[in-house]
Amino acid sequence: MGQFDHKTAVVTGGSSGIGLAVAERFAAEGAHVFVTGRRQDELEVAVKTIGSATAVPGDIANPADLDRLYDAVRSRGRGLDLLFANAGTAAFATIDEITPEHFDLIFDVNVRGTLFTVQKALPLLNQGASVIVNSSVRADDGMEAFGTYAASKAALRSYTRTWANELKGRGIRVNAVSPGSIDTPAVAGMVGEERAAAVKAEFAANVPVGRMGSAAEVAAAVAFLASDQSSFVVGANLYVDGGENQL
Repeated sequence: MGQFDHKTAVVTGGSSGIGLAVAERFAAEGAHVFVTGRRQDELEVAVKTIGSATAVPGDIANPADLDRLYDAVRSRGRGLDLLFANAGTAAFATIDEITPEHFDLIFDVNVRGTLFTVQKALPLLNQGASVIVNSSVRADDGMEAFGTYAASKAALRSYTRTWANELKGRGIRVNAVSPGSIDTPAVAGMVGEERAAAVKAEFAANVPVGRMGSAAEVAAAVAFLASDQSSFVVGANLYVDGGENQL
């Protein structure tokens, strides 16, 4: 038996990286997982590796896409037990380079999209459900040219605490996970394949344990926060960063 047997889960941004690893972990532990993402081809491939999963293509910044996602969950008739609000976007820009378009892109997806991902899930969340929000150590470390992204993740940290307080009466626990430097396809997506190896080496050099983390390691932390093993953990932010923000 798995710890998530007969449970229903939603993972946004589930076609690759951390989202895919979490979806795989939830399914391996017995859950049926609804995964969403903007790239339909990648999402369909991901579903085949996840196992017990349903793909619902969409963009969390589009409320209509979120409605389609939750309509699919509702049609299963079992409510929702686990929500990993993971989808996000990132781009580099120093303060003198930030444009309104850059700001709107980051905040529309990371903050507005995550807010409505959680809000629209509320009617479906079962008693004892768990919501995990993907934040980031970048919310703390002041990395150059990553200010807008960092601010968006700091906003999610704040929302996590508020939502945990507002939903505790329903027995719903809300927590955040803050990955550090994790080796995922997103690195190459931001800096290009030709620079990816050098950027990863730079990231690894700044991690006390001497390496980047894996998506599977983040998934293990999310599974803990989603499970009854963390039943007394509410409104917390769990760093999965190899000591990057601790030492």
